[in-house]
Amino acid sequence: MTDNELLTRIMLDPKIMVGKPVIRGTRIAVEHVLNMLAHGAGEEEVLGEYPGLEKEDIQACLLFATRSLESTEFMPLASRGT
Repeated sequence: MTDNELLTRIMLDPKIMVGKPVIRGTRIAVEHVLNMLAHGAGEEEVLGEYPGLEKEDIQACLLFATRSLESTEFMPLASRGT
């Protein structure tokens, strides 16, 4: 599946979840899926929690996050020696 095909799985609609990016056809926010993964949930756990999701939906969330961060600049919050 191409990047563009994956990204079509993510929607932004101000009428759904106050415009947060969600997986197409659901009210499952990309942020929620990423948070689950960040806290140790595996792909199978996410899919088990939300039976309507597919593996490609999780891939789409990761790709969306990657693309969202591409043009972001980060400044260090504190020096490492402190």
